[in-house]
Amino acid sequence: MTAMTFATLASACSAPAADPTQAEVDAARALLTEEKIGPRDGRGKTAVVAMSGGVDSAVTALLMRERGYCVVGMNLRLFSPADEDHRANPCCGIPAMDDARATCATIGVPFYAVNMEVEFGVAVVNKFVNEYAAGRTPNPCLECNRHVKFRHLVQRARQLGADCLATGHYVRVEACEPDGMVRLYRAIDLRKDQSYVLFTLSQEQLRFLRFPLGMLTKPEVRTLARGFGLPVADKAESQEICFVGNRSYADFVAERRPDVREPGEIVTRDGHVLGEHRGLVHHTVGQRRGLGIAASKPYFVLELDTQTNRLVVGDRDRAQTASILASDVSFTSGEWPVSAVTCDIAVRYRGAPSHAVVTPGPEADREAIIVFPPGSGPIASAGQAIVFYRGDEVLGGGTIEHVARPGLARVAP
Repeated sequence: MTAMTFATLASACSAPAADPTQAEVDAARALLTEEKIGPRDGRGKTAVVAMSGGVDSAVTALLMRERGYCVVGMNLRLFSPADEDHRANPCCGIPAMDDARATCATIGVPFYAVNMEVEFGVAVVNKFVNEYAAGRTPNPCLECNRHVKFRHLVQRARQLGADCLATGHYVRVEACEPDGMVRLYRAIDLRKDQSYVLFTLSQEQLRFLRFPLGMLTKPEVRTLARGFGLPVADKAESQEICFVGNRSYADFVAERRPDVREPGEIVTRDGHVLGEHRGLVHHTVGQRRGLGIAASKPYFVLELDTQTNRLVVGDRDRAQTASILASDVSFTSGEWPVSAVTCDIAVRYRGAPSHAVVTPGPEADREAIIVFPPGSGPIASAGQAIVFYRGDEVLGGGTIEHVARPGLARVAP
């Protein structure tokens, strides 16, 4: 489809926006600087924008239009909630699609809905359930970005002849001279930074992607939405995993894997029985509260032993990490390091960074050993993403396969 066709469709589906106050208009217009929204480099180019139905993706579409691009909004139907009115999963259902469509009509750009429930179910939902059932801690947002948004959606955008794909992620990219390498950085608004779930991006993907919210704060995004009369300007944010909704993770997993509710023993590392758990799916490594045991001191979850169905607990200092074996390791530069890398790491979304040394193994194995100074390691669990940072720059990351804790043998480099 050509840019001319896109422009014609955009004109056809335009609709009047809400009527903001003059103060709101002025405040929004004041933010339309290249320093805030990026260069006005879109003339003659087409941008596909991933539209979730929320305010972030709505403002992304608006800003790409303001930068001169011919914008096409694309909503991904990823998961059909079981509840008829979609209240449990509002960002996955028909209401979210309607909000995305209304935004596109307001700013005068075409809208498409794409069904990717099968791809999402295989790559994200099924993996989430199976990982939790195996006693691991998955990150479904990371898998959605890796296998759905930045694989299938990029492919769709290229098939439409688009010059780029833009999303509402809070993250920054910068092209560096003279080698032309694109570097990935944390967003200016650290409270909204989403770099943790984007470390898998390749150089090819980074060159095709645009993240116009990276230099904005969340309040500024709201200001832009109100000033341009976007219908989702004051829409509340989703705080849960989209397909889980307002249920607990445990209930979602147990619906699909009833075996995870089997009760078992709560034991110390030396095998002393302290009580009984209601199913390992209700617990995560590092958890302190809700263990259901009476003890003279606080206990923390150290391990979910799925082989014996035992919940292993101990002192907090035993829950910290000495070293980690990571798999599926990638580096945003596209180059595999030939020696150890000293950097900061994060093992949870917006978690506090920890200093560490990353020693990559052979490139073909895509593994690395991460070692922490004594007593400084985070509380980590197999299945979590581990992301490597140097300052605000994202160097890469991987998936935690094994965690060695104090008092046990470290993972050998």
